[in-house]
Amino acid sequence: MRSRTPLIALLGAAALALTSCAGGAPPSGGDGADGVLADGKTFTSVISTDPGSLDPFVTVMSVARSIDRFLYARLVEVLEDGSIASGLADSWEADTTTATFTLRDGLTCEDGTPLTATDVAANITHIGDPANGSPLIGLQVQPGTSAVGDDAAGTVTVTSGRPDSFLLENVGSISIVCGTVIDDPDALAKGEGATGMFSMSELVPNSQYTLTRRDDFTWGPDDWDPTQKGLPDSVVFRVVPNETTATNLLLSGEVNAALVIGPDNKRLKDAGLFHTEIPTPVGQFIFNQAEGRPTADQDVREALIAALDLDQMRQVLGSGAGTVPTGLVTVSPNPCRADVLADFLPEFDAEAAAAALDDAGWKAGSDGVRTKDGEKLTLRMIYSSQLGDAGNASAELAQAAWKDLGVDITVAAVDSPTLSETLFSTGDWDISAAPLTVSLPSMLVPFYSGPNPPDGTNFASIDNPEYTAAVTAASAKAGSEGCDDWGAAEQALYATTSVMPYANINRSTFATKATFTEGDGIDPTSIRMYE
Repeated sequence: MRSRTPLIALLGAAALALTSCAGGAPPSGGDGADGVLADGKTFTSVISTDPGSLDPFVTVMSVARSIDRFLYARLVEVLEDGSIASGLADSWEADTTTATFTLRDGLTCEDGTPLTATDVAANITHIGDPANGSPLIGLQVQPGTSAVGDDAAGTVTVTSGRPDSFLLENVGSISIVCGTVIDDPDALAKGEGATGMFSMSELVPNSQYTLTRRDDFTWGPDDWDPTQKGLPDSVVFRVVPNETTATNLLLSGEVNAALVIGPDNKRLKDAGLFHTEIPTPVGQFIFNQAEGRPTADQDVREALIAALDLDQMRQVLGSGAGTVPTGLVTVSPNPCRADVLADFLPEFDAEAAAAALDDAGWKAGSDGVRTKDGEKLTLRMIYSSQLGDAGNASAELAQAAWKDLGVDITVAAVDSPTLSETLFSTGDWDISAAPLTVSLPSMLVPFYSGPNPPDGTNFASIDNPEYTAAVTAASAKAGSEGCDDWGAAEQALYATTSVMPYANINRSTFATKATFTEGDGIDPTSIRMYE
């Protein structure tokens, strides 16, 4: 069995990014968009943290998946408007339990050997087998899902282990690796077995990752032309933890692209640089409900949220541009766009929060810290260091409010591998401020229900029968037909204060001398380089 830790991390411009969108939001601006297309260039993109393992069967860390986007092809590409474009497959049929994909001709692995229907089917079956311990099980591939390849016909037939409203989008969007590395986690951790537009040529952890374009790659979305001008010959992912440094490198032309979500965002927009816009959650609290944790008590969870001025925190975290979420799914195609959160966002009421803790038996001591049955109300909050100064300031606001409430609270900014290790291995946390970023409501299910680590990805140990019942009802309905049930599922989480989203931003990736579209990372087939 593959270990889940420390390979899983949560981003969202600091949390988990699991999306199936290929097209992303329309780009804006500036530099490069009106220039002269250039061949033979290297596209250098900043990443804020080392990705750790690149194994696409294991990692749900957004920075790793953004690199995998360049290395591994998908059966289909889901565009921003929810439409489906060809990838490895040029035709398909699907409902909630079965799907059939017909592969394009001439598919190859990075070593030039054919990529067969049998290989593709083995990828899907591997993930669907619980014995292999992939965190994608229940997320994009339902437990017990299997696939059969017919090499002569070039078809892959998938049988889902249980109904999946978005079977085509979910299974169609997994990264497909070469058959030779399916059972080789060491090779996959290094990005080997590429089926996509690029292959790994050099890997220097905590420094940079260099990829080389494959001459034989022709299976871009729909009628993508591999001979068109402006495609990069190589790609470098360069680790630069500091956003201001990344901004300076971008403005000087030393790098081509960088995600910037903090105050430097305005400086880049004022400079007129090309950028994308992706709606992304940045403010979200998830509470550890494992036995023995104070936050297993709903009264404690409700008091903690009521003690916070979420409006103020939203503006701080979003550098003045934060918006109020409408739900947990933010990224296209996001088929269910109703506001399911509005009735559950609490008003700031510190007095009510204090009274609620009193009623729950947590009494303030002479030092101001609350105790119950001789135990102090001691909590630990973790959040992603990738949020930078805005994340630090927001965490300090929460810490101050909770100390005033009588909580012995510590907060810690952690990098992605440490975040993963804490949530999925040690369990030494009470509040996570690292949000989940998803494009389909079904992707939330394994994080808010089912087995806990190490047997699953329900890292907060949530057991909510109302959520599970609504998910079951929704999963039996195709696509948007189940939206009312998906909404009811989310509201079951809000009603128990298991999770509380409070801030979104439009996340921008800026570029100079290049343009692209972006969904779950930059789409490699969309990159165009300019003089």
